Amino acid sequence: MGRSFESGELSSAAFMTSGSNSSRVVRPAAWLALLATCAVLGLLVALHVLSPEFAPSWRMVSEYAFGHYAWVLSLMFLSWGIGTWALAVAIWSEVRTTAGRAGLWLLVIAGLGEAMASVFDIRHEVGHGLAGLLGVIGFPIAALLLSAALGRQDNWRGVRPALLWLANLSWISVVLLIVTMAIMVMQMTRVNGGHLPQHAPKALPPGVLALDGWADRLIVLTNCAWVLVGAWQALRMSRNKQSLTGLTTPSTA
Repeated sequence: MGRSFESGELSSAAFMTSGSNSSRVVRPAAWLALLATCAVLGLLVALHVLSPEFAPSWRMVSEYAFGHYAWVLSLMFLSWGIGTWALAVAIWSEVRTTAGRAGLWLLVIAGLGEAMASVFDIRHEVGHGLAGLLGVIGFPIAALLLSAALGRQDNWRGVRPALLWLANLSWISVVLLIVTMAIMVMQMTRVNGGHLPQHAPKALPPGVLALDGWADRLIVLTNCAWVLVGAWQALRMSRNKQSLTGLTTPSTA
C-alpha cells in the first residue's frame, strides 16, 4: 500500500514536471508564432498603402522590393520565417508519427525559404528562386502532413477541419498562381506581337486578365492563417496542461 501510494506520488510529480517543462517552451513559441504572423499580415497591408503604384491584381508581393519600402518587405519575409519556425517549436512535442515528423522538418525548411527572401529579394534571381521553392512549395506539403498527423489526436480534432481546409487551400493557391501567371503571359505575348515586354509595364494593356497578384497574396494569407490556427491551438493546449498539472500536484500535508 505504501509503495503504491509512493508510486502514485512519483507519477504525479513526473507528470507535473513534464507539463511544466513543456509549457516553458510551447507557450513562448506559440505566442511568438502568433505575433510574428500577425506582423506579416500587418506589414503586407502596410506595403499596399505605402506603395500603391504596385497594382495588387497583377504585381507580385516580391516586386515591392523595386519600390521605396523594400525594407518593409524584408521585415515581412523575416517575420514570416520566424513565425513558421516558432510554430514548429510549439507543436514539436505533439507530433508522433513518421509522416508528421517529416512535415515538421518541411515546415522548418519552408521557414528557411521565407526568411531567405528577406535577404535575397527579387533582384537576386538565384537566391530568391531558391527561397520561393523552399517556402512556396515546402509549406503546403508540410501543412498537409501535419494537419493529418495532428488531426488524429483527440486534443487537435476540434481544429482538424480548419487545418485541413487551410492546408488544401495553400496548395490550391499555388496552382492558381501558376495558372493565372500562364494566362497573363500568353495574353501579354499575344498583345505584344508574339513576345513579352522586357520590363513590367506601368499598366496592363486592354484585354489582359490580371489575377496572378491576388493568387500570390492568397498564398501569404492561407499560409499565415494555417500558422495562426496551429499556434492558437498549441497555446490552448499548453494552458490546459498547466491547469491540469496544478490540479494533480501531490499534497505535501
